[in-house]
Amino acid sequence: MLCATMRILVVEDHPRLATAVAEGLRREGMAVDVAFDGADALAHLAVTQYDVVVLDRDLPGVHGDQVCRALVAQRSVTRVLMLTAASTIRDRVDGLELGADDYLPKPFDFDELVARIRALGRRAVAPLPPTLARGDVSLDSARRVAFRGDRRLALRPKEFALLECLLAADGRVISAEELLTRVWDEAANPFTATVKTTIGRLRAKLGDPPVIETIRESGYRI
Repeated sequence: MLCATMRILVVEDHPRLATAVAEGLRREGMAVDVAFDGADALAHLAVTQYDVVVLDRDLPGVHGDQVCRALVAQRSVTRVLMLTAASTIRDRVDGLELGADDYLPKPFDFDELVARIRALGRRAVAPLPPTLARGDVSLDSARRVAFRGDRRLALRPKEFALLECLLAADGRVISAEELLTRVWDEAANPFTATVKTTIGRLRAKLGDPPVIETIRESGYRI
């Protein structure tokens, strides 16, 4: 069972819009990669499995329709939210008939975009139970709260996501590489101590007795 942190690919040829959407989604606790054209999107999709692709339809070079068709042909579990400046009913129908799971015309409200992505993400993976718990540590993914006993933990988004992944693993050891893939995105440097540093902060906030165990040369578990 994976954690509920979603891995998102934003495909948009306008850099300012793509960057703004990506930054906003990261603030919502998602791991976000960005592609600026269809060829770049296909290259990303060849190496990473995403929960949701936010796909601009009118891309230069490889059209957004072709990217959508490629995902459908692969029978990918990745969900597609198609964006376009065209807003007629015929445009929406065409997009959905291509295999897109949802369709949002530009300009769009960011809160609506987030809600639609979360809805698609719930369909892309097996849902987590409402509450994850191990020992006296518990976490509510929907409410975005975590507790040690009766004490509510003040966690940053990445700390919360790490705890969620460890609890969802139900005692399985998770490697630093797997945590980096699920919780961060391609902007994270794999050669830094990002995971180790965040695990350290999480341990400090969880307090004693320690609950996160380091398995040498393997990873971490609760």
